[in-house]
Amino acid sequence: MSLTTQSSSLVDRILDCFPSGTYALSGLLRLLDIVESRSVETAAVECRTQPRMLVNPDFVDRRAATPEKLLMLVMHELHHVLLGHTRLFPRVTDVDNLVFDAIINALLCRMFPAAEHMSFFTEMYDENNFPDCLLRPPVDWDLDMPVSLPPPLREPEMHKLAEAYRALYSPKGACYEDLYDALRETVGDLLASTVFLVGDHKDILQKGMASADGHLDQRSPILLDIIRQIVEQWPQPPDPIAGRSLSDLLKSESVRPQTQPSSRAILRSLIRRIADLQGEASSGWITSNDPSEIMTPILATDRRSIVLGALGKPPILHRGQLAIPRRIRAGSKVHVYVDVSGSIAGLKGALYGAVLDCRDWVYPTVHLFSTRVVDVSLAQLRQGICETTGGTDIRCVAQHLQQHRVRRAVLLTDGYVGPPTGEHYETLSRVKLGVALTPGGSTRTDLKNVTDHWVQLHASRSKL
Repeated sequence: MSLTTQSSSLVDRILDCFPSGTYALSGLLRLLDIVESRSVETAAVECRTQPRMLVNPDFVDRRAATPEKLLMLVMHELHHVLLGHTRLFPRVTDVDNLVFDAIINALLCRMFPAAEHMSFFTEMYDENNFPDCLLRPPVDWDLDMPVSLPPPLREPEMHKLAEAYRALYSPKGACYEDLYDALRETVGDLLASTVFLVGDHKDILQKGMASADGHLDQRSPILLDIIRQIVEQWPQPPDPIAGRSLSDLLKSESVRPQTQPSSRAILRSLIRRIADLQGEASSGWITSNDPSEIMTPILATDRRSIVLGALGKPPILHRGQLAIPRRIRAGSKVHVYVDVSGSIAGLKGALYGAVLDCRDWVYPTVHLFSTRVVDVSLAQLRQGICETTGGTDIRCVAQHLQQHRVRRAVLLTDGYVGPPTGEHYETLSRVKLGVALTPGGSTRTDLKNVTDHWVQLHASRSKL
């Protein structure tokens, strides 16, 4: 049923559960129609031209009766909207859904560690049941204390999953790949399908309407932008992010570079444009006639030879200069920033290979960015070195550009980096900036006002 006087109390409760009306919720409610519906088990967002949040009033009364629990329910579902357009897994399975919920629940517990908030998960999931125990924080959990494992994870055969759970609720943090790899060895889709999950996991919504259906930037771009703006204002763990990612915990990875010729032409064209390549044909070479020093039997203006001749000891060869035409690379070296956030995890190897294909035009140090910038050499890039926090924030790129006085740069990214503001906007505006967007769901919205040249990398055989 639509919002009427009968259901307005639930809307009021949702409004009241957000502290002091913060987090730009009014902007969301101007766009999102909140509807009571028993067609969904818990809550779900219909991602269409006029998006709706469907909320099951029976579930709210049973499991989210307090403002704190209702807040966790709404925020959990909004996070699912964000996760709907990621490309972490090619096909969403029941194990994937379990991973999504485990990550989201841990994040929300970090954001709201009070017992009245976490009780939404601790009362719903029993620590003695597996795999339900993965969806709740440990008993008496404190981020500054060692993680107490749920009983099912104390078994020897659960050691890998136990480590992933410890990381999830410790300052170290865990990424999707950690938890997914561990779950894949211990939990199949059949067992994962028995776990009760919050949100629209069960294909209740019409195909193409659920947040998990992906391509939200195409189906409901206004909803995507509004929710991203809200999430950016939510309380975050230390060192918050400005993009769409859900963690900021540094993790080292090893990436196998993949050379993909189809991307070489696209990326090379962008880099050459940013480098202002000119000269012979369009090859990126120019002819230089700069004089070179040579040794010659002809005495010209070599002062040393003149002095030695006056002393009666003339040398056989004399220093001289000769203009010898030679080909050199045209333009300036371009600084390349490669997005290594969790959202493009499956593309990192191909991106590395594309950069290596264009190394003649690339500054010798390549800059990997997530929520911080890590500099690596081309040799390290070839080895697959990667350090990422899993998040994305354009501010770290702007700070790096300013600190190193970079004037020409190319970003390889999906575009979900957070819109630059203030001094970061000014820094990016002064740089000659090219952006190569990764295939799949990508956006120009965040960087549209600071980018001089765009290209779109294309997928081919599951690579770039």
